[in-house]
Amino acid sequence: MLSQVTGLSLLELCLAVVDVAIVAYVLYRLMSIIRGTRAVQLLKGVLVLVVATPVSGWLRLYTIHWLLEKFQLWLIVAMLVVFQPELRRVLEQLGRGKLFARPLAFLGEEEMAQLVSTVVKAVDNLSRSKTGAIIVLEREIGLKDVIETGTKIDGVVSPEFLVNIFVPTTPLHDGAVIIRGDRVAAASCFLPLAQAAELSRELGTRHRAALGITEESDAVAIVVSEETGAISLACGGKLIRHLDARSLEEMLTSLLHSTPVSGFLLQYRTPGSRRRQ
Repeated sequence: MLSQVTGLSLLELCLAVVDVAIVAYVLYRLMSIIRGTRAVQLLKGVLVLVVATPVSGWLRLYTIHWLLEKFQLWLIVAMLVVFQPELRRVLEQLGRGKLFARPLAFLGEEEMAQLVSTVVKAVDNLSRSKTGAIIVLEREIGLKDVIETGTKIDGVVSPEFLVNIFVPTTPLHDGAVIIRGDRVAAASCFLPLAQAAELSRELGTRHRAALGITEESDAVAIVVSEETGAISLACGGKLIRHLDARSLEEMLTSLLHSTPVSGFLLQYRTPGSRRRQ
């Protein structure tokens, strides 16, 4: 191998480096596309099975080794079925020329503070006018599947823009708004509903949707009740209700500036708030 490398000309060596770099970048973009979706967990399971096959042979676990070898015969077909949504998304982005698009950049401290202030101002206005709304802020786990269920916008986040989206007479008011970075990625999106039997009957579809999306991802969801104007926040499948603008801003600042913390909402207390455990 070393002799083959040393025997290459400068041009051939450069082409080899470019070849490896292109393959590495394509794999990186493919992982970025499925990052944060359920496909990641499925891929981890596939890797465990692939590694377990030679390990079981080395440990002389013949029955397990035989089963794993037989399983690998139709594993490729199973992967095509399981990863069908992700494969479709890759082909669509490739056809649109977006496979090599710039990945989502993380917001800086100043930008994050501006985003929180903007969202809180919009939510406060919606609460005062008793306009029902649900706003989801994407974090580490991508919400591409959810974004595709709504109308893509890619607009700058502003209080006026968010308020106008949820005006009852507008076409996009029914559904959730997804915020990615400092952009409104989509509106009128469908969210998975929480199915827990112990949920209070007071919680409507918006609250169940907020809990549902936070159970399946690390997103933060804000709900404004259409009946009372009450503000609620969901994260990690937990819901805290009856927040004011100041409490909401404090919680968003803590949540968006840190990695997901289990039990954060259970530890957070605000006057007059009620917690779901």
